[in-house]
Amino acid sequence: MRKTQLRSREVHMRKPILCTLLVLFLSFGSAEGLAQEKSYITVEGNKLNNGVVVMDILKAGKTYALQCNQGAPGCAALNDGKYQMVELPQNFGMYECKDRDVEVYSENDNSRQNKLGEYCLIEKQ
Repeated sequence: MRKTQLRSREVHMRKPILCTLLVLFLSFGSAEGLAQEKSYITVEGNKLNNGVVVMDILKAGKTYALQCNQGAPGCAALNDGKYQMVELPQNFGMYECKDRDVEVYSENDNSRQNKLGEYCLIEKQ
C-alpha cells in the first residue's frame, strides 16, 4: 500500500508543474502571435466603387490600395495625408486579407493612437 501512496503523490505533484508549463507556453505563443508591425503611409486619393471604399496609398516607396466596405464599422474614406498603419495579427480583424488598422500620424509616439479605420491592404502591380 505504501507504493500506491507514493505514486499518488507523484501524480499530484506533476499536475501543477504541467499546468505551469502549459500556461507559460500559451502565454509566449500568444504574445508572438499578437505582435504588430507599424509603418507610415501616405494616402494619395480615395474613391467609392460599388460600395467599396478604395484608397491609393504609398508605403516605403511602393503603391498599395486600402479597401473597406462602405457602411461597415471602422470604414472611413481618409483624406490625403500621412497616417500610421498597424498590421493586425492573422485572423484578428474584420476582413479575411492583410487586415490593417490606420491611425493618426505621430512620428514621436510609439503607442497606439486614435484608430481611424480598419482596412484590407492590397499590393498594386
